[in-house]
Parts: sequence; structure tokens; C-alpha cells
Amino acid sequence: MMARLRALLLPLLVAAAGSAATAQSWPDRPVKFISSQGAGGGTDIIGRTIADQLASRIGQPIVYENRPGGGNVIGTQAAARSAPDGYTFFFASAAALVTDPYTFKSLPYDPMKDFTIISRIAEVSFMVLAHPDVPANSLPELFAYAKANPDKLAIATDGPRRFSGMIAAWRNKLAGTQMTYVPYTQMTQGVQDALTGRVQLIVLAVPSVKGHVESGKLKALAVTSSRRQESFPNVPTVAETFAGFDFAGWWALAAPTGVPDGILARVNREMDAILKDPAVVERLRAAGFVSHGGGTLQQARDYVLAQHAAWGKLVKEIGLQPE
Repeated sequence: MMARLRALLLPLLVAAAGSAATAQSWPDRPVKFISSQGAGGGTDIIGRTIADQLASRIGQPIVYENRPGGGNVIGTQAAARSAPDGYTFFFASAAALVTDPYTFKSLPYDPMKDFTIISRIAEVSFMVLAHPDVPANSLPELFAYAKANPDKLAIATDGPRRFSGMIAAWRNKLAGTQMTYVPYTQMTQGVQDALTGRVQLIVLAVPSVKGHVESGKLKALAVTSSRRQESFPNVPTVAETFAGFDFAGWWALAAPTGVPDGILARVNREMDAILKDPAVVERLRAAGFVSHGGGTLQQARDYVLAQHAAWGKLVKEIGLQPE
């Protein structure tokens, strides 16, 4: 009996010892972050900030590689197919992990199976904005006006399968309104049309709205996250009108499935420390992003799973068909 038990336990002990040894020697060469987004945007700001911080803590440089294209598919596929040795990580957007599986008919990877979530990073809320000529200063007033004038309001979004478009459609369904969606390939044109009143409403990420709101060129009606924004404390959340509404963009650090547990645990600890550093928190906040720390491995994974389910429900409710 004891011999059989030893035979069963030996492989597990050997694997655990190997994982511990790998973690102790890691890293002994440069590490890579892959992003499925292009250079210069919000993802880049956060990703490079975090990469620099982690590099200083692990004593090795981190190469930050932008692999945009295909609606996140190119970069995500490259990360998923990377060797699970702890030297390549995926700086993942919410779109890559939890909405693309619902908006694409098929993907050459399964985000929920091909990645291990290591840490939450930060989130960014969206804001519902109106041209000053719109006779509404709150969501209830807006919806009342929209119902009384079903053909007078149009919303600029970045497309029906992008965050702002899906959020607008869900809010429209909840309110029972029939506002017109105007998709833009380049949201810079959408912003210009909102500023001139060519479209009356727009949904934008919070970091890009400050100047327009402070100048009075656009009115802030609500934010889409569950908490009010520190930079706009007087702007209510959508959830204050529709309980439970909580949708925001976010980022997480992930690894291709199979990375040794010891390395995952080390990176998770480092990330949580980085994201609780007051200087890093303030730098992200100043850029319009919010971080609540990285959390434990389990907390990070539970969050992504919950978000996957929430966005799946939203897509189903608005009747969005994958392409």
C-alpha cells in the first residue's frame, strides 16, 4: 500500500520541485509583454508604465511588443501560442479576453482556456455626453426626451461591436428608447460631429472627455462604471438610474496556459505591490485610469470570469450577432 502511495505521489513531488526550482531561477533573461493594441493609446500608456515597474523589480528588462490588427486577434494569437516558460506575458484588454469571443464567429484560440490570468491592472469608465442644445441634464431627463422625440437623437459610437456601441445599445434597451446609432471608424470624427451638434450624443472613455466637459462644449450625463469618477464626482453613474449597470474597459496581465505556478505567484505578488504603490496609482489616475490593486491570482481570475459572463449577457440581450 505504501509503495503504491509513493508511486502516486512521486510525480507530483517531482513536478512541484521542478516548478519551485524554475521560479527560483526566473528570470535569467529579458521578458516580453505582448499587446494586441497599437502604440500610443491608453493601453500603451498603462502597459509600458507597468512593464517598466515590473522590470525594475525582477531585475531584467521587459520588451514591450505591439501586435495590433484583426480586432485584437493578431496579438492575442501570438501571445496564446508563446512558450509557457514565463518569458512572454499578454498585456490583455477586456476586448481581447471577454468580448471578442462573443463578437467573432470563431477565433484561433480560446481566451478562457489558453491563458492564465495573473493580475488585474486598471480600468477606464465610459461617459455618456450630450451636446449643450440637448434639453436634458441627466439620464432620466434624456430618456424622457428621447421617448417623446424618438427621431431627434443620434449617438456617435465606435461601432456596434466595440465597447461604446454595445454599452449604448444596452442602455437604449433598458430605457426603452429608439435613439439612432452612428458608427465611426475614427472616433475623432465622431467627437467633432458631437461638438458641432451633427450628432447629439456620444459615448467616450473618460480620459478623453475632460477638456470638452470643462469648456462646456459637451454635457456629462453619466459614467458607465459602478463607481463615480474621482475626476468627475458630480457626474452620476448609469447604475444610479439602472441598478446593477457596471461596464468599463479594463486590462489584465495574463500568461499562456502552462507557465509554472511559482512564476505565476511571483509575478502576481509583484504586480499587486506595483499597483498599490501610491506613485503608480497617482500616475494612472492622472491619465484617467483607476486601479484597485492586482489582487490575488484567484481574485484576478474570478474577476475575468465574471466579466466574461456579464458581457455575454449584454451581447445576448441586445441581440448582437457575431461576425
